Amino acid sequence: MDRLVLTGALGTLGRWTVEELADDYEILGVDVHEPRDGSPYDTVEYLGADLTEHGAAWEILLDVEPDAVVHLAAIPGAGHRTETETFLDNVASTYNVLTAAGTAGASVVWSSSEATYGVTFRDEPRPLEFLPVDETHPQRPEDGYGMSKVVGELIAERTMRRYGVDVTSIQPSWIQVPGAYETPTIRDSFDLDSPTPSGSLWSYVDVRDVASMVRAALETEVGGHEAYLAVAEDNYIDESTAAAIDAAWGDLAPECDLDGDAAAFSTANARNDLGWEPRHSWREAETASVSGPQPGP
Repeated sequence: MDRLVLTGALGTLGRWTVEELADDYEILGVDVHEPRDGSPYDTVEYLGADLTEHGAAWEILLDVEPDAVVHLAAIPGAGHRTETETFLDNVASTYNVLTAAGTAGASVVWSSSEATYGVTFRDEPRPLEFLPVDETHPQRPEDGYGMSKVVGELIAERTMRRYGVDVTSIQPSWIQVPGAYETPTIRDSFDLDSPTPSGSLWSYVDVRDVASMVRAALETEVGGHEAYLAVAEDNYIDESTAAAIDAAWGDLAPECDLDGDAAAFSTANARNDLGWEPRHSWREAETASVSGPQPGP
């Protein structure tokens, strides 16, 4: 059974990823604290550590010598902390963990973001080069969170180049939890006549699909550093994606031949390279009754 170090293990994505992997991997879950009630999994142990501290990351990874590292620890988006704290914490933890992983000879899967493409700043649309957006689209964020993930991808590229380990950067859209989707509120207030530009282009992804992409990346030899968008097949506004982008972006909108409510971000590369595809839509997941992973938040 391969050994993993999984950071951010008690966060939303971390808990669902542990649930996805616990039957097949021996996992050390790292977060800023341990779960109150211990581990419910025979294959999972937990350790509290601040991974923005260089020594903590190195001690953990060089002691465990894992086969792979799944780095999910981060301030999870803009608006949770100040931009400066978000940028510095995310970059420091990513540098520390990926450098230690490379030194230990461990492959890495880590969570970047579709925020790297910077399609809005506050409520102002930024130019889109083409649609659907894929991993070749220019990355030009203007907030501290998106910038931290762009720098993280540079760290990922450097880790692969310097240490010769595979690194996969997963770029999730707005992550949603089954039975607790936040999308209905925005859909109910959406007005196609005067839409506010969306940083995710009204895209989203179910947390279970992101966890399954982590598995697919772990079990695929990517042969270097690759980035993959993780997005549901449809938008969450139940409107034409092309019409919504045209209305919100105006002259900044490129030609768009997307059909109906198809997502504005492409997952073709993940489908081709990882054999992954999103399996969940808001249409069933918003009201789904699914037992969440343990330990709880």
